[in-house]
Amino acid sequence: MVQQIRPGEPQYICVIPVESITGNQEEEIMTFGVSADEAKHQAEELLANNYGCKGSQIVELIQQAICEPIGQWCSANSHQE
Repeated sequence: MVQQIRPGEPQYICVIPVESITGNQEEEIMTFGVSADEAKHQAEELLANNYGCKGSQIVELIQQAICEPIGQWCSANSHQE
């Protein structure tokens, strides 16, 4: 079953590895937005507010980010019964 994404709800996911901040190679953060830019903006705010990152560090981490439509994640992980 594939869930339909409704208008006005988050449609993009942004995944950012934060191992350079935390030292944990498995750690990443995920943010969501109605557009790819909004998801990245949410990530920038999270990096600044929760991790204390500054300008160039945020830019570097955002460059490493993967930002995709949520539908790709849902369809890859869904199973028909």
